[in-house]
Amino acid sequence: MATQPPKTDIDETRMHVSRPKKVAVGVPAVLHALQIANEQMGVARSVQTLMRVNQKDGFDCPGCAWPEEDKRHMAEFCENGAKAVAEEATLRRVGPDFFAAHSLEELRAHDDWWLGQQGRLTHPMVLDEGATHYRPISWDDALALVADELRAVDDPDEAVFYTSGRTSNEAAFLYQLLVRGLGTNNLPDCSNMCHESSGSALTETIGIGKGTVSIEDIHEADLLIVAGQNPGTNHPRMLSALEKAKQRGARVIAVNPLPEAGLMRFENPQTVRGVAFGGTKIADRFVQVRAGGDQALFQAIGKHLLEIETAEGGVLDHEFIAEHTSGFDAYRQAMTDAAWPELVKATGLPEKTLRKIGEEVRASKATIVCWAMGLTQHKHSVPTLRDVVNVLLLQGNIGRAGAGVCPVRGHSNVQGDRTVGIYEKPAEEFLEALDREFSFRAPREHGFDTVEAIRAMRDGRVPFFMGMGGNFVSATPDTAVVEAGMARVGLTVHVSTKLNRSHVVTGRRALILPTLGRTDRDRRGGAEQRVTVEDSMGAVHASRGRLAPPSEDLLSEVAIVARICGLVFGDGASPVAAPVSHRGDPERGLPEHGAAEPEHTEPAGHRVTALAEGSANVPHADWAALEADYALIRSHIERTIPGFEDFETRIQKGRTFFLPNGPRDARRFATIDGKARFTANPLEYPVIPRGRLLLQTLRSHDQYNTTIYGKDDRYRGIHDGRRVVLVNTKDIQNLGFAEDEIVDLVSEWTRPDGTIEERRAEQFRIVAYNTPRGNAAAYYPETNVLVPLDSVADVSGTPTSKAVIVRLERRG
Repeated sequence: MATQPPKTDIDETRMHVSRPKKVAVGVPAVLHALQIANEQMGVARSVQTLMRVNQKDGFDCPGCAWPEEDKRHMAEFCENGAKAVAEEATLRRVGPDFFAAHSLEELRAHDDWWLGQQGRLTHPMVLDEGATHYRPISWDDALALVADELRAVDDPDEAVFYTSGRTSNEAAFLYQLLVRGLGTNNLPDCSNMCHESSGSALTETIGIGKGTVSIEDIHEADLLIVAGQNPGTNHPRMLSALEKAKQRGARVIAVNPLPEAGLMRFENPQTVRGVAFGGTKIADRFVQVRAGGDQALFQAIGKHLLEIETAEGGVLDHEFIAEHTSGFDAYRQAMTDAAWPELVKATGLPEKTLRKIGEEVRASKATIVCWAMGLTQHKHSVPTLRDVVNVLLLQGNIGRAGAGVCPVRGHSNVQGDRTVGIYEKPAEEFLEALDREFSFRAPREHGFDTVEAIRAMRDGRVPFFMGMGGNFVSATPDTAVVEAGMARVGLTVHVSTKLNRSHVVTGRRALILPTLGRTDRDRRGGAEQRVTVEDSMGAVHASRGRLAPPSEDLLSEVAIVARICGLVFGDGASPVAAPVSHRGDPERGLPEHGAAEPEHTEPAGHRVTALAEGSANVPHADWAALEADYALIRSHIERTIPGFEDFETRIQKGRTFFLPNGPRDARRFATIDGKARFTANPLEYPVIPRGRLLLQTLRSHDQYNTTIYGKDDRYRGIHDGRRVVLVNTKDIQNLGFAEDEIVDLVSEWTRPDGTIEERRAEQFRIVAYNTPRGNAAAYYPETNVLVPLDSVADVSGTPTSKAVIVRLERRG
């Protein structure tokens, strides 16, 4: 049985429970945000910083990727955005003295909240093999150590390079160039664990792995279905957009196993109505679907629409279907064959309710479906999202105002990172453009995604790991396996702003490279630099920090990567005549379309060793110049990636521009047949064994991904604690437990060979909650230990964090 990592110093004896809230934001949110800001930054710094968040001449919020309107409010931030800014702009510091005073063993005993509360990292630190403490190291020595380790790797495919969604476009573009220059596509990122299912389904069905709507479309929609998403905690500024849509006459359907306060009522603190008159009711209908029943829900909607079309007509957009889609007949037959009793069983909803939802979709003139992790982290997530697309295609709700698909991204630039090349399965067109721009031949073989990278670390096949931001250890599934795998890595390198668990669960040696954050002024080459990000709806804009950095000894992410490139690839003064790489083997997918084959190949180890000697297949650029002027990086992006034409001019004076989006812009679909594709998907849904529960992991209101701001989840009524499991009252009784009882959560996963694996998370308090029968919920990262590494979504490989079979076990 896999068990959780060693216990930390968690004290939840003060934890208490109150009634869940039925309204979100309002004055309490403002007061709490200001309290956190004042504690971390002080009054003057808080005002100076928060007035710059998401402004055209300011910096992009380091929290979520929800877009801004062209006209900005003076306070363009939400409660959780204010917390994210306060965490980064804190006056607290973690320097060499801190590491001298705290051993690695001591730091491992603290939880993520305590580690994050210590403050900003200020100096490069190294953990020598066998050492008990980190020690300071110079930048020159730290980056030389990275370069030396990369040269020593026998095969570039043994190195792993992770990326967080907070990394800017400029840093991410250089980072992927470094990795591909080394000869691998091992670029796992946080998207692998969240919206990979969205990208897989959308690329297949509409030809682009992004949403097709703008913020204006949200305002203009007739019907918005918000499924598997909690905007009140995860994307609070989305509530303002939903409020505006409601004021224009839209209806909102909330689909979720848990009732969420933000989708009940929203008190907008920036309006008189929100402060004095009770705010706005957001959801016109709350659909409490069983976890994993969303595919059945959308099949029920599609089946109802097709049945009414047959009986009465006037439902479908026949012109759109005929001109712009394929596969309709097969989908129609699949929905004819779908059985209402099975759809009822899967959703937990009566047929009458399912048909009422179908009627609302039928009556809508423009429908948008928004979703997040509740739909993407199941084994059948990709088929579920295909069925979301099917419903929208029936009425032509792709490529017109107020309609479309809206996967709501989390991290502020996770979509931008993917756009500029952070992807383990890059498109050939992108690689060809890199080849031309940097006079080398990029590797074509697909690399590791996040789960595959963990498997390789588990098996001792990764001597080098680098994380560009994020908290890999706490963000990933199967915590015990991840921590054991990380310990087998020769050198772990983390580019970070704050201390987190990934710095204390290390390889045999470890480096912490402290970096500038979004709020920090970045002065290079005698001028203040700016970076760019892409929001959740494909809009790109600039971001420039204004605060003095927490230490003069900090480098930006761009500077760190550029210097590593210079050390590993040399000055890049002249291109090489022919690539020298183990990737030249035709049996491994090369050469492509007439590309010249090198006359010989060298062992991978020689290939990497040769990098700094200027004789290998390496990208050629003036790395020092790129570090000194980020506009030069943007010029490379402009020449490499379609849609970034005239990049520098288009981001002047805070302007935002939209990247091309075929389905949205021209009903153009880059699919295998050039049309939007209806798909026929067999119905799938979780089957919960008797005496067990289906657990979904989720965030509390006082957290953003793995960053814990506090121990409260006031909307759900949880205070001063996090180790709780939310269970339906009848399930608590039928399973023989009592509310407030302390139990262990034991996950049970059946492998393909029929054997059952168990994992354990200890000491969780049972809290009675309004969940569907058989469903439960608990916070991550505490419950990531329960998610089996090999339990992933079909096609996308996303961990099934919303579908974990567990039993409650009384503590002995």
